[in-house]
Amino acid sequence: MKIYFERSGGFMGMNMATEVDTESLSPEEADQLQAMINTNSFFDLPAQLMSSIPGADQFSYKLTVEVAGRKKTVEIGDTAVPDILQPLLRRLTTIARSRSN
Repeated sequence: MKIYFERSGGFMGMNMATEVDTESLSPEEADQLQAMINTNSFFDLPAQLMSSIPGADQFSYKLTVEVAGRKKTVEIGDTAVPDILQPLLRRLTTIARSRSN
């Protein structure tokens, strides 16, 4: 499975992006990410999850998942992130930060 993750916006306007290939992760971490994708029924999500609530300094996320010949991209606004997606976005943010140092 490949995951392409981008986060933009926020107070400092700092963007971050990373690509995660689960083949390069430990089996435990790969299983965790796979479980998060499956639990979230990622491929059933709409292409955009945006809120009509205006606000400065909010993050926007773009998440693309490729697995078994399927590929889907979802764009998510900070105030529209469903609770069930938050652990996945936090984990991907942590991975992106660790790779940018």
